[in-house]
Amino acid sequence: MDWRTTAATAALMMLTSTGVAFADGVLNIYTWGNYTSPELIKKFEETYKIKVSITDFDSNETALAKVRQGGHGFDIVVPSASVVPIWIAEGMLLETRPDQMENFKNVDPRWVDVAFDPGRKYTVPWQWGTTGISVNTSVYSGDPNTSAIFLDPPPELVGKINVLPELGDILYLTIKYFGGEFCSDDKQVLRKVRDKLVEAKPKWLSLDYAAVDGLGRGDVAAGVNWNGASLRQRIQNDKIVYGYPKEGYPIFMDNVAVLKDAKNVDNAKLFQNFIMDPENAAMISAFARYANGIKGSEAFMPEDMKTATEINVPADMVAKGEFMPTCPENVRNMYTKIWTDVMK
Repeated sequence: MDWRTTAATAALMMLTSTGVAFADGVLNIYTWGNYTSPELIKKFEETYKIKVSITDFDSNETALAKVRQGGHGFDIVVPSASVVPIWIAEGMLLETRPDQMENFKNVDPRWVDVAFDPGRKYTVPWQWGTTGISVNTSVYSGDPNTSAIFLDPPPELVGKINVLPELGDILYLTIKYFGGEFCSDDKQVLRKVRDKLVEAKPKWLSLDYAAVDGLGRGDVAAGVNWNGASLRQRIQNDKIVYGYPKEGYPIFMDNVAVLKDAKNVDNAKLFQNFIMDPENAAMISAFARYANGIKGSEAFMPEDMKTATEINVPADMVAKGEFMPTCPENVRNMYTKIWTDVMK
């Protein structure tokens, strides 16, 4: 029997056993830009005869705002761990019970009973990584393991820095730079954070997600970056180095969830189960270059990811990383106000 027929039959049996019927053959995914393997989507479409459409967002805040408005037409969303509790609390996610799906056995134990979705009743792992500093060593030969690169940049980097316009990551790095704790409402620290970001901004070239792709070409010489994006740039240019800020850096995990008002729920559940297969999870990582949280996927991963320092945190930097928590609403409001001032 053809492997596609076997997979489809198994999925049909799984859904039938729970009394669920197939919906129409479409699936609408709302996710981060440049983050989804075309090969993975093609395989899913061919396996289940489901047509997939993908719409990009550029930040967690953008995704939340769009779905809150309603009338979006999406079935699946891919929020970061730090905002998953917000999605759940606002009743925007469907409890699909991934923990009862066939491929859940493949989830790495460290990613099962997570604080943002205990026991995984709503979400499955997509990819995880870190936010740090990328530098071009042909321009800057100093220590890349510090947030001073973008907050107090050396002369050779002034005007050559790109910063991800990601509120949570940038606030986290800056708060840690001043010795504070993320989610704290310490007004003294937050005043320093706000003033430093406003002071540093004129020394940057850009605040742009897309500009990270210019690092390999030499369009920018340094900046705040995600580890997978930095690895992709190093593959283009071996002068690119990824640094883990010694003051502290955030760890993130993005997750696949089904929206409460999804029209194609059964197909969305099929997709959640599909990406927990090790070979499929490896396809996700091979494209975007992040770790995925599915045990057994290592056997199918590109060789250059197995030893990459962007993926494998150096031993002396492990303790500097922290999973970014979900802040209380009053703190989120304070951070938003700071970010509004920075973006002016």
